[in-house]
Amino acid sequence: MSATQGSDQPASTTKKFGKGEREIPHHTQKAKKFYPAEDESKPKKVRKSIKPARPRASLTPGTVLILLAGRFRGKRVILLKHLPQGVLLVTGPYKINGVPLRRVNARYVIATSVKVDLKGIDDKTVEKVGEEGYFTREKANQKVGEEAFFKQGEKPEKKQITSARADDQKSVDKALLSNIKKESMLFEYLRSTFSLRSGDRPHEMKW
Repeated sequence: MSATQGSDQPASTTKKFGKGEREIPHHTQKAKKFYPAEDESKPKKVRKSIKPARPRASLTPGTVLILLAGRFRGKRVILLKHLPQGVLLVTGPYKINGVPLRRVNARYVIATSVKVDLKGIDDKTVEKVGEEGYFTREKANQKVGEEAFFKQGEKPEKKQITSARADDQKSVDKALLSNIKKESMLFEYLRSTFSLRSGDRPHEMKW
């Protein structure tokens, strides 16, 4: 009987049985007789790498967009900025069509050929509005307690807009309104709502 040992593997023994020989592995190389009752959780291997969102070439700041989904579907809004979360920051402006500063998914908008000059807009306010957590801060502060649970059947209270949000809206829309009034029919264009009627062919329309 002799023992053999590799460079990294434990030693194994070789035994003679009659005219033949058989190599017996080390006890550490043998299969386990016991196994756990529950499968051990292993992290799933993700082969796909996370790629940054690539906006369409037509989605440039200042472009007038048409919203296709959500509460303000059919409204025309102005694109202000691409956010790192992969969404767009837009505004009505609020005084024209009632659309406030909000985030929208780029998949549910149509980019038109109309553009609005963003000259004079407050860049600091736009940067603050585009920060992650700006739109979710109010929801985190609202705590659903026992009184709110029993008031579910009552008439819902009107949503209160904070003074800080209102000030940000005014500072952003102030420069936009002055630039919009310089262009003829642009004020009425943003106020109008987009809709399709029977017989319309959207694939043949020039946006």
